[in-house]
Amino acid sequence: MGDVEDNDEPILRVAFYRTAVGNEPAREWLRNLKREDRKRIGEDIKTAQFGWPLGMPLIRKLEPGLWEVRSRVSQGISRVIFSIEGNTMVLLHGFIKKSQRTPPIELNTARKRLADLR
Repeated sequence: MGDVEDNDEPILRVAFYRTAVGNEPAREWLRNLKREDRKRIGEDIKTAQFGWPLGMPLIRKLEPGLWEVRSRVSQGISRVIFSIEGNTMVLLHGFIKKSQRTPPIELNTARKRLADLR
């Protein structure tokens, strides 16, 4: 049977970055997406969780300590920027990509959250 067994453990746990006041910005961003888009992004995160380490086209390393999950959604292409802390994939930031390059403001948001996390 080529499929992953239900009782197989994921390589990585998944957690959302949490601010000092308890907000989880990546989770809140996901909640505001269409149900089918949330499902697609969730499936892609689960693929990363069980198959880590992965590369393109699903995962791209942005810089030391930061990677992105790339998902095709109804509005275009979503990006969920994450970091690995021990055996946990920490989802730092999510956005819908509108241009070829990752916008600096989006990358800076993820960098600030990663610095706060560490």
